[in-house]
Amino acid sequence: MNIEILSAIVLFSSFAILLVNGVPVAYSIGISTSLVLIMNIDFIPSVTTTSQRMTTGVDNFTLLAIPFFILAGDIMNTGGVARRLINFAKSLIGSLPGGLAYVNVLSAMLFGSISGSAIATASAIGSTLTDKMENEGYPREFSAAINISSSTTGLLIPPSNVLIVFALASGGMASVAALFVAGYVPGILVGLSIMIVIYLYVKRNGFSEDKRVKFKNLFNDFRRAFLSLTLLFIVVGGIVAGIFTATEAAAIAVIYSAILGFCNKELSIKDFKLILLRSTKTTAVVMFLIATSMAMSWLFSFQGIPQILNSLLVDSVSNPILVFLFINIILLVVGTFIDMTPAVLIFTPIFLPVVTELGMHPVQFGIVLVLNLCIGVCTPPVGTLLFVGSGVAKVSVMKVMRPLIIFLAAMTVILILITFLPEISLWLPRFFGLID
Repeated sequence: MNIEILSAIVLFSSFAILLVNGVPVAYSIGISTSLVLIMNIDFIPSVTTTSQRMTTGVDNFTLLAIPFFILAGDIMNTGGVARRLINFAKSLIGSLPGGLAYVNVLSAMLFGSISGSAIATASAIGSTLTDKMENEGYPREFSAAINISSSTTGLLIPPSNVLIVFALASGGMASVAALFVAGYVPGILVGLSIMIVIYLYVKRNGFSEDKRVKFKNLFNDFRRAFLSLTLLFIVVGGIVAGIFTATEAAAIAVIYSAILGFCNKELSIKDFKLILLRSTKTTAVVMFLIATSMAMSWLFSFQGIPQILNSLLVDSVSNPILVFLFINIILLVVGTFIDMTPAVLIFTPIFLPVVTELGMHPVQFGIVLVLNLCIGVCTPPVGTLLFVGSGVAKVSVMKVMRPLIIFLAAMTVILILITFLPEISLWLPRFFGLID
């Protein structure tokens, strides 16, 4: 057994053992990376190399977009943006049979696409709508399942921090602008698939229509939500048009959301102390995960692990369909154990060379990877979004899992379509000239 294969075995086995024993993901990544380096070089140089790669890994201008988008999401969450979007969504489709369930999905898509955070979306939308849905006859676990699954759409519909991380991990093979534009159609399809499940549930349980909203009320709710919605066009439109970079767009999002909160008189200077504290904590966790993951990604290249796996997959399985299915299965399993950011940074350099050799576009793979991990954050044992959504709804995780499985199955159908129908992800970036 050569040293490269032995290093890969030690790396993945030690990482898995640490995770199973409850060691936090970031520490597990750093320890397993250092352990493999110790096998190849002395102790002191290995620790120094890990620290150096962690530092250089986060020394990237593009990554500045992440703390800015986190801060913008916190400001919008505090500044009443979620409530305005919910009111607009309710006026738009709330009169349909079981309309409040559709409102949950549409609100999550709108707020998620503006904040870029699934956790913020689940917290803001769930805390507002769960009690109202219960009053209309929805079981709390079903409402929580809708909230959890629909909150993932914000990770596909831009601006999305996870897509920014993938752009970094791809080594320039996929641009932030192309990924942002590519996420629209898949994100909308995920939302529609969730709505189809809701429709079947509503039809089976016989929910009646609510009173239709007058055009005047619809217009007023749209007017109140309009400035919040324009943020999406400013951020994504500016990036696609080349007016500013993703990092500059994130800074603009912070300024715009703060001005909007003050103009709506729902945000004060006193609120910023708590907002900055929350954003700083979130940023620290995310950036530490990125730092350790970048060190592990460098180790992959140093040991030639992607090339080894590439040879094993491509040489042993000649059918690209089987390879894509195999990679999807691995990512679905991995997503249940590892948070999205480190998973993107760890598995992009492993699988991206494989799928591109088999003809998949890097931008398409980015969307496939993120949707796989979106399903993962809704499932135990890690399931960050699952625990947040269950906590907001004040219902146990086990009760939520039964209705949630149906929504995850619908999301998996969309995943398969995106995997084997490239144009779902690629036609929009091609239309804007962002990819060949």
